[in-house]
Amino acid sequence: MTQNTTSQNQSEQPIDQSDIIVGLDIGTTKIACLVGRRTENNKVHLLGYGISESLGVNRGVVSNIEKTVTSIRTAIAEAEKNSGVEIKVVNVGIAGQHISSIQHRGLLTRNNLEDEISKADIEALINDMTKLSMNPGEQIIHVLPQEYTVDNEQGIKDPVGMSGIRLEANFHIITGHVAAARNIYRCVTKAGLQVDNLVLEPLASSEAVLTEEEKEAGIALVDIGGGTTDIAIFQDGIIRHTAVIPFGGNAITDDIKQGCTIMRYQAEMLKKKFGSALSLEMKDNDVAVIPGLKGREPKEIKLTTLASIIQARMEEIIEHVYFEIKSSGFEKKLIGGIVITGGGSQMKHITQLFQYVTGMDCRIGYPNEHVSKSPNKELFLPMFSTGIGLVMKGFEGHSTHVSESKPVEKEVKPLEAPVEQPIVKQEKRGMAAFLNSVREWFETEE
Repeated sequence: MTQNTTSQNQSEQPIDQSDIIVGLDIGTTKIACLVGRRTENNKVHLLGYGISESLGVNRGVVSNIEKTVTSIRTAIAEAEKNSGVEIKVVNVGIAGQHISSIQHRGLLTRNNLEDEISKADIEALINDMTKLSMNPGEQIIHVLPQEYTVDNEQGIKDPVGMSGIRLEANFHIITGHVAAARNIYRCVTKAGLQVDNLVLEPLASSEAVLTEEEKEAGIALVDIGGGTTDIAIFQDGIIRHTAVIPFGGNAITDDIKQGCTIMRYQAEMLKKKFGSALSLEMKDNDVAVIPGLKGREPKEIKLTTLASIIQARMEEIIEHVYFEIKSSGFEKKLIGGIVITGGGSQMKHITQLFQYVTGMDCRIGYPNEHVSKSPNKELFLPMFSTGIGLVMKGFEGHSTHVSESKPVEKEVKPLEAPVEQPIVKQEKRGMAAFLNSVREWFETEE
């Protein structure tokens, strides 16, 4: 079956030999590796994928290096087998409760009024943001320009080509703990891979499930994972707010385990097969039967009880999400409402509960709009939004780092080293500096 899929993928590859990018989603419940290339119409052609159970990650943060390395190797090996691509460099997502964000305003005074504002001026302004003093152990991951002001003229999205002396900008700056990034980098390196980019996971998910029209209208993306719930708010096409809530689907599973006094794996199966976010939608006489332990009778669990447990935890998560939306100051400006994605979004009746608690329109975000071909329809499920988004983020900036087969390995080998040239993409400035500092630390330690 796998070989048939591989040959089919290879035969259906676009004629244009564009870059191949690999996204590695290191989550709390699973590690997913997706291999894709960009097609002529600027969509993603997924060539293959690999999935393994995540054994060493807790709430988005690596807690056991060796177990995580083993899981990464398993996912990579499966992806290589399915895609026919030899994977060397990956784009990795970063999340966890250590992620935080701040708003900051930057100022650049230019010397000549006659000269037009150039990209170099924008990059100088962004570089200044990467030098901000952070708390001990924290460093900037992303510097995201929001809007510019040129000589007191506000609300400018792209000032390049304009004239002016005083150039100001509002920035959304995302920070994270260096130790968490080092552990991710260590795991990927020990698995025999190189890290090309570290990308904040809600930013990757937003690439996969949101449209430009939604970002312009105003939208809140809620990515419910196993260990964390990530939030990204867009308005007027600009990222306005990001946040990470330190619990997700695993907290629901733990509640079911305790509330129904059953094994954890049984609680997970119950949640996936019979779970509902609204207890009123379940019938009073519906029950699920759980096999008893050795020598014990099977256990009957009413589905209304199961749904009540799930609803209580989901309401808590939604209330945290709604608090972040209100804290951003854009609650009344989100015409598009809320888009839910991630594995936790597959819960029955979850959109109804979101709408009930927040009063905002809501839909499930599927990562299929930007994908032209896929080896399996399973990849269109919300649980793969981050992985597909990481592939899309990898298209922004530079050439391929992986070879399709060993005969062409020599052609791409010079590109395997970390890229040191200036990053053109503005939002990658902080991320590049952050990743370079992690690389330098790792090389020094070795």
